[in-house]
Amino acid sequence: MSRTSGWRDVALLSACWGSATTGVVLVASVSSLVGNMLATDKSLATLPIACSWGGTTIFTVIASHLMRHIGRRAGFMLGAGIGMVGAVICAGAIYLASFWLFCGGTALLGGYNAFNNYYRFAAAEAVSAERRARAISWVMAGGLIAAFIGPLLARLTKELLMPYDFAGVFVGLIGLAILAVLMLQFVHVPRPAAHEIAGPQRPLGEIVRQPVFMVAAASAGLGYGVMILLMSVTPLSMVQHSHSFADAAFVIQWHVLGMFAPSFVTGYLIKRFGVPRIMLTGAVCNVLCIAIATSGTSVWHYWSALTLVGIGWNFLFVGATTLLPQTHTVAERAKTQATNEFLVFGFAGLASFFGGNILYNLGWTVLNLVALPFILIVSLAVLWLMLRKAPAAAAATAGE
Repeated sequence: MSRTSGWRDVALLSACWGSATTGVVLVASVSSLVGNMLATDKSLATLPIACSWGGTTIFTVIASHLMRHIGRRAGFMLGAGIGMVGAVICAGAIYLASFWLFCGGTALLGGYNAFNNYYRFAAAEAVSAERRARAISWVMAGGLIAAFIGPLLARLTKELLMPYDFAGVFVGLIGLAILAVLMLQFVHVPRPAAHEIAGPQRPLGEIVRQPVFMVAAASAGLGYGVMILLMSVTPLSMVQHSHSFADAAFVIQWHVLGMFAPSFVTGYLIKRFGVPRIMLTGAVCNVLCIAIATSGTSVWHYWSALTLVGIGWNFLFVGATTLLPQTHTVAERAKTQATNEFLVFGFAGLASFFGGNILYNLGWTVLNLVALPFILIVSLAVLWLMLRKAPAAAAATAGE
């Protein structure tokens, strides 16, 4: 594949990721509010989001192994089909006022998200190894589409099918999935040769015990979990503190900007300063987020805290994704990526499940403090990896 065609595919994958992430923003913006509207027990308001991340966790293993056999493009289109079915079920659940049916629909939307999360790996496979970090960053930058379109689409479609509040949001999600399928017709991601797929493989236990894998999975998983813990309950918390839905949508919009705008420079920063330093910077952003969130509940506090946690997530997630290919061969790729994604989105699912309970029972301040130990764990893990690599780097320099 030529260099030009590789970057063309990265651009298309970025646009597809933007469409997919817009759907995630839609679900994040309204699911807890719909849950609060439908659930008898209001402490279960974030359960639909937890079901979404649970669906992502389960489907992520299926998606990885399935794509190994049918290819990335076919896998992404299958995922879009699952997303359309989930969106129809969610809209129907609102019509029927069924909380549990809504949870089932969001679980399928989580399955859609599981397939979509492989866009960044597809980008890494579309270019040479030395351009991998930039390709991952550029695909992630496609999420900026979601920052502008997601909250706007949520506001425009919220009352589209009145008197069934929020049902129209899921009709909009169907349109996004169809758009992704259309763009995928022009994407080509090279499939590994048969001899590469059939190559020797180490036991999974040996792969996951590698220090690089442990740090990559912990950083992505805990970083994602902290981000979801705060994002999933932000609309609820803001409504509790007398802020409007428009204010909440504005905060989520800036949160998504924080998640994806840095992607234009994250790849360059990783190349310039190294993965560990950028990941540590992400952890610092999360600590600052918690400091601001615990100091007040004005729109400004929510806005600045959620923007910072978005930036922190970007540095941790892109950094961890850049590290992961160092841990596996082509033959081991499917099971390694599946294991990583299972751990990452398992943490996200747990965070979204407990978020509603913590918010209702203990409050917004305690919720943020709960996140702090996990950020400290990530920081220590990255520092541990840096210390392990330092002697090897010094020996390599001395030998030159």
